[in-house]
Amino acid sequence: MGDLNAEPREVEQVYRDERAALLRLAFLLSGSRPAAEDIVQTAFASAQARWATIDNPGAYLRRVVVNQAQDGHRRRYRLGPQPVVEPVTHQPELDETWAELRRLPPSQRAVVVLRFYEDLSLTEIARLLDRPASTVRSDLRRALERLRRTLP
Repeated sequence: MGDLNAEPREVEQVYRDERAALLRLAFLLSGSRPAAEDIVQTAFASAQARWATIDNPGAYLRRVVVNQAQDGHRRRYRLGPQPVVEPVTHQPELDETWAELRRLPPSQRAVVVLRFYEDLSLTEIARLLDRPASTVRSDLRRALERLRRTLP
């Protein structure tokens, strides 16, 4: 973190305030704790480089996390099948939900996570993902239909 334009105390405070929520978001999107750590680290490194131009660090960091997770999905898709993902909890009903959530296409999973785990409105999700609100609504509807069919 060597940019002279960034105020170290301000960056540190945002890091303390936002890191846990960003890690949770990155984990929910990626399904991997190590990947989540890497994604969040990348987000803060990216922010550090342009700190003086960022109006809302929390929103900026969330957007970078979502973008990095989606980039990771694209890379993994090109690499082929991945190993089984570690369980999120030791509660079977939650792990079943998590397993089904992981089977959703990345764009649908992002919408579900942002809507129900981050409690964002569809308008906020559309802005964050840089997608039309109608597409976000369709992704959410399709994801929920799929989850209703597959979950007990």
